[in-house]
Amino acid sequence: MDLTKEFPRSPNDMLAGIVSLPRMIDKTQADAEGTLGEYDVDCPHDKPVLAFLGVDFPAFAAKLKELKYDTKAVEGWAKPLVDKHTPAEIAAFNASRRAWAPDDHSQGYFDKLRAQVAPNRPDVTTWFKLLDLDEKRAA
Repeated sequence: MDLTKEFPRSPNDMLAGIVSLPRMIDKTQADAEGTLGEYDVDCPHDKPVLAFLGVDFPAFAAKLKELKYDTKAVEGWAKPLVDKHTPAEIAAFNASRRAWAPDDHSQGYFDKLRAQVAPNRPDVTTWFKLLDLDEKRAA
């Protein structure tokens, strides 16, 4: 996975019933291969997913490496971790992630990026929408 030449999967993509996990596989693999580019791992995007799964980033990265970043294998590993939560908790987690908006600390960066990739789009108010637009996916 070379994120200097391609985009990771959308933050909206789901695996094991939760959003962003496929994206995190892509970023973690690229990090291990030295091709992460402008992306980050163990960042504000990733931390809620890690917390929901109940793992820290080093353990997550080690497990993905062990599973050779195979989406099906990662799903098999993650599904029991997700299933520790009720369906209502899973739905609430996904909804909260999709509604994730900039905070006071990140608002300036968000506004600057939105001006570049989505000028005249005041409807773009969440990170997921902005990331999809920045990575040339319709939002």
